[in-house]
Amino acid sequence: MSQTDELAGVKARIKALTARTVARGCTEAEALAAAEMVGRLLERYALTMEEVDLRQEPCVQVEVPIGGQRRRPIDACVPAIARFCDCKVWLARSERHARYVFFGFETDTVLAAYLFAVIDRAVRTELLGFRQTRKSLTGTALRRASASFQHGIAARVAERLETMHSDREAAVGAQRSNGTALILVRHQVVEDAFRASKVRLHALPGLTLRRNAAYHAGRAAGERVNLNRPVHGSDPALLT
Repeated sequence: MSQTDELAGVKARIKALTARTVARGCTEAEALAAAEMVGRLLERYALTMEEVDLRQEPCVQVEVPIGGQRRRPIDACVPAIARFCDCKVWLARSERHARYVFFGFETDTVLAAYLFAVIDRAVRTELLGFRQTRKSLTGTALRRASASFQHGIAARVAERLETMHSDREAAVGAQRSNGTALILVRHQVVEDAFRASKVRLHALPGLTLRRNAAYHAGRAAGERVNLNRPVHGSDPALLT
């Protein structure tokens, strides 16, 4: 198979992955398994590309609506999602809605949007299970515990994504004689395109965390994730 055919095949698999619906609901384990599959595709994509291809690849923006103006616990995952997918990201607001904007190579930005949707749905599903085990809580106490639980999940998912990102870059560097140099070129191309876009970023204030029992329950849920299990109902031939 030629390099062009191999690259086209990787892109086709990535598009097939991102086309899968997340509306059915998924557990956090499934979300991180999806992330691991995304990581394998990104690694294969990086191993297939050559420097000349990278320098010619255009950068694009993909917007992810967040459903309102208020920030949510999953926001703690967003920087890690962006790094995992080798993207820039920022929060854009208008009068009616806010959205995250992922900036990078087309394949990477689409995968970042996909991971955000999968993880967002997973957090919602895990929260339902948590609330069912805390039926004695009501009102403000339940809202605070729910928020802390989600913060715990988000924090642990972000840590796992950061580790997976480091592992993937190390794998690319080890498998190609110029792997590390290629990674640096990849990052530089995105940095140069981002500077050319004239977008100006401003740091957001950190989210308020309550590291209580509910927060640690959320972290524990993240710690139990088995990254090797397939996403339920997925086609291994398609996604691996």
